[in-house]
Parts: sequence; C-alpha cells; structure tokens
Amino acid sequence: MSSERAAANDDFPSLQELRRPLAYAISCFVIWGLAYGLLDVLNKHFQETLHIDKAQSSWLQIAYFGAYLSMSIPAGFLLSARGYKTTLVTGLTVTSLGALLFVPAAQIASFPAFVGSMFVMATGICFLETGADTYVNVLGPADRASHRLNLAQSFNALGVFIGPLIGGALFFNHAVTVRLGSEQRAVQMTYLVIAVAILIYAVVLSRAYLPELREEAVSGSDSPSAGSLWRQRHFVFGVATQTLYIGAQVGIGAYFINLVTETWRGLTSQDGAFLLSIATIAYLVGRFGTTALLFRIGPQIVLTVYGLANTILCLIVTAGVQKVSAVALIAVFFFMGTMFPTIFAQGVKDLGPLTKRGASIMVMSIGGGVLLPYPMGRIADAYGTPISFLLPAAIFAVVALYGWKGAALDARSPAAPLGNLNSTRRAAP
Repeated sequence: MSSERAAANDDFPSLQELRRPLAYAISCFVIWGLAYGLLDVLNKHFQETLHIDKAQSSWLQIAYFGAYLSMSIPAGFLLSARGYKTTLVTGLTVTSLGALLFVPAAQIASFPAFVGSMFVMATGICFLETGADTYVNVLGPADRASHRLNLAQSFNALGVFIGPLIGGALFFNHAVTVRLGSEQRAVQMTYLVIAVAILIYAVVLSRAYLPELREEAVSGSDSPSAGSLWRQRHFVFGVATQTLYIGAQVGIGAYFINLVTETWRGLTSQDGAFLLSIATIAYLVGRFGTTALLFRIGPQIVLTVYGLANTILCLIVTAGVQKVSAVALIAVFFFMGTMFPTIFAQGVKDLGPLTKRGASIMVMSIGGGVLLPYPMGRIADAYGTPISFLLPAAIFAVVALYGWKGAALDARSPAAPLGNLNSTRRAAP
C-alpha cells in the first residue's frame, strides 16, 4: 500500500494527525535524559559528600539500570494489555514518585536510601521508555523508523546535556551548599521540582489524544510468527549488542568526571561536571548530525564506522595522556550519540506483530547498564581510571561487528511505507 493510499484510509490516521502524538512521545525522551544526566553527576557528588569509593558509588547505576532489567517485562505486558497511553502515564507517575523519594533520602543523607529512590524512579522511566520508544517506532513509515528514533533520542540528549549543568551549578557549588545549609539540600530541592513538573505533565498526557496503533502481520511466508522471535538472528544479536553497548555508555558516564580530573591537572569536580555537559553537546551534535546523515548512508555502515572510531578513541583514553585522553573521551560521546536508537531500530525491524514484544525486550537490554560500572570501578580503584576504559573499547568493537554483519542477518525486503500499521482511531484508555 502506498503512503498516499494509507493516509487516505479512514482506518488509519494521516501523517498530519500523527504529528501531535509524535511530539508528545518525543517530549518524554527529555525527561529520562535529564534523569540520566543527573545520575552521573550524583555519582561523583556522593563520592565526595558521603565518602564512598568509586565501586560503591556504582550502586546508583546498578539501581537505575537494574530497574530496566527487572521491570521491562512487566512494562511490556502493560503496553500490550493497555496500550501506549496508559504505559506512558504510568511511567510518568512512578517516575514522579521516585523523584519525590529523594526528598526524605536527602534529609537523612543516606546512600542506601538514595539507591532505593533511584530504583523507584528508574522503574517509572523504564515504563516510560518502553512505551515511548515503541510508539515513536510505529508513528509513521516503517522505513523511517531509524530517523524518527534518532530524532527523538536527540531530544533525550538535550535532557542529558541539561543534567550536568544543573549538577555542576548546584551540587558542586560551595556557595550554594553554605546558603542552603546542607550538602544534600540542593539534591533535595532539585528532585522536588522534577517530581512536581513530571506529575503535571502526566496529567497533561492523560488528557491528550494518542491513537492506539497496532502492527499487522507482514504478508508473506517469511513474516515472523508468534513463536519465532528468538529465531530472528538480527534481533537476538541486536539485543546482545544493545546490552553490552548500554553497559559501555553507563560506565563511561559514571567515571567521566573521575577520568578528566585525573588526566587534566588543575581540573575540579565542578569543572568535570561542566566538561560532561560539553561531552553531551558532542553527543547531541552526533545524534542530530547522524539523523541527517542516515538519509544518505545506511544505518549499518554508520554503526560499523562509529563503533570502530570509538574503539580507537577508548584505547587513547586508556593511555592516560594529559588532556589528550580527556579530549578523546569527549569525542567518544559524539560517536555514541546515534548508537542506541540505530541498534534499537535495526533489532526490531521486520518483526511484524511481534514488534511490541521485541521492543520491550530491547528496552530490557538497557539493564545492561549494570554490567560495567562495578568492574570499571574496581579496576579504577586498583589501577587508575584510564585503564578501566579497556572494557568499553572491547564493547565498541562488538557494536562495529553488529553494524557490519549482525544487523543484516535474516534481512528481508523493507516493509510497506507506512509499516503495515492499523489503527482503532480512538484514544488509548
């Protein structure tokens, strides 16, 4: 079916009608981008104010990404049973609750309480991302799914950029600490504002029109059946690659401030937080720039080249060269910018009616964020932070391999322009 015919079909929303739901879905990406941007700053902040070592501080990342590991399947069940709108609103509400729990955690200055609050907040973000990633993937032509996800993740990068700016200006600012009377007061106030803002947006989204789209089976004998998801080799390899990649991204972010302060003489933790914002600008530029590039170059080529580039850059980081290693690490962020959405889109392509299930498993792979922070922290404590970046270097080589070979496994001809989607043309429950 041509896009013109599909758009004209009374049972399918036109591309014009899909713009507002797409905007609502994309706005959710900013929220968990901000949460993630603050996470890496909190890591260093708690090392200094709660007097914990690098490996211990990694429990923040373990809690955050452990929520993805344990809650993605329930999120997928909710998405399948109740639809996109319910999943998004549920995610926003639980995220708001988790942010609110930072208030008592900061009051008692307890690291375990912060870890627990982070788990609750990340549970909401898991539901939010399961719904939003999948919704963006189906809101339009199937052959443009990678472009839409890269665009949406660009706004996610905007949130990641804002997070370190807030953390650097508030958490590492001695004048602010003195004025507020407590080292954790700035954390408390920041997350209180976040909780209220997210709850307000949850109310807005609950009243918005979000059409429930479903994926039809792709006609033809090679369309995946309900029991064949794990026989789709490009999907299985994609899940494995995404799991490892997220581990690398999280490990890099967790120890970014440690790395730059160790390899750039005179740099303070506050300076490191601001450098992290510069790195996220590189991440943002990489994501927006690559979104445009994908109109000219295939996503598999991009993954291969970017994976190889980051392997080399991480090896430069491990050398621990003054200033050079810090700059190389900032460059790593540029090439990471497009990896998650591109691996995601390549992994769930051509899954037909199994797209929601496959997408929820792909979101579950974000739980891979628990893999690297602790071993990297142990290596950093024992041998110095630069050496710990050997682990991300190896993982980026796997990303390059997926782009070169893995994403092409079980490849079929592209789906119809509008992704063979149908719609009930009613709002989600």
